[in-house]
Amino acid sequence: QVHLEESGGGVVQPGGSLRLSCAVSESIFSTYIMGWYRQAPGKQREMVAVITGGGITDYANSVEGRFTISRDDAKNTLSLQMDSLITEDTAVYYCNAKHYVIGHDYWGQGTQVTVSS
Repeated sequence: QVHLEESGGGVVQPGGSLRLSCAVSESIFSTYIMGWYRQAPGKQREMVAVITGGGITDYANSVEGRFTISRDDAKNTLSLQMDSLITEDTAVYYCNAKHYVIGHDYWGQGTQVTVSS
């Protein structure tokens, strides 16, 4: 069982920045697709950004150019740098690890991000 733990959420004004981190209990980055998802009140959970074992990244259109996903393989840490935040970015953000071949799908407990003036 892989354990994921997010940190770094909080309240920020529009235009501000936050950096989320996800501590991963095992060295899985080379074989799992790691990602950040978010869920706003009354909405479905949606993909924000993902990074493959080979380092290929993909972003939701709504965050392209403002958010950056990265990972530190030595520290087993996944990060999400969020810049130019807007009120629509307000949500609970979740760290995720997927392995489609063996059917693993792990989630963290989530961290709240609130963008408000």
